[in-house]
Amino acid sequence: MINLSLEGKELPIMEEFYSLQGEGFHSGKPAYFLRVGGCDVGCFFCDVKESWDASKHTLTPTDEVIARIACNPSGAVVVTGGEPLLYNMNYLCDELHKLGFLLFLETSGSEPLSGCWDWICLSPKKDAAPLPELLKIANELKVIIYDEDDFVWAEKNCAKVKEQCLLYLQPEWSNAKKMMQPIVDYALNNPKWRVSIQSHKYMKIP
Repeated sequence: MINLSLEGKELPIMEEFYSLQGEGFHSGKPAYFLRVGGCDVGCFFCDVKESWDASKHTLTPTDEVIARIACNPSGAVVVTGGEPLLYNMNYLCDELHKLGFLLFLETSGSEPLSGCWDWICLSPKKDAAPLPELLKIANELKVIIYDEDDFVWAEKNCAKVKEQCLLYLQPEWSNAKKMMQPIVDYALNNPKWRVSIQSHKYMKIP
């Protein structure tokens, strides 16, 4: 496990930006995005492979990050990666909650939970199955569909989440034209599922 700061007071930040959430339940909502470097999964279809190697991203004092976020008007922060749970997120969450921000986590669920979150979006990956503790508390299950086999993976994880968890199928971007119709058909035949698209890519925003 990558652990550059046991107390979470330093994090390898890849990028920060203000934009609209492009995927899942909160799609279209403004938020401040904090992308943390380092990943223990390494999906072949990942569209931010440059985030994988934490050593390539500046180890930044968390207080500096918080100060920048504090100026943001949205009142919401999406922490993504890479895999944010490679690091201790307690300090970041505690301080941002004191400032009144809502905190949204994007995770594969491959690492133990840290931090207190208002929303957890779990996107499980076959190469590093999510931990049971993350499946039990996820607010949103978002499964990336690259081919037909991924529907089986989706159902396997669906069976382990809580009843209130929202279920999304999302086409992998490079294969979206091929898989969109099968995803639509699957959702129509299995209406517990919703369809998510990467709307930010259509809007051409970060």
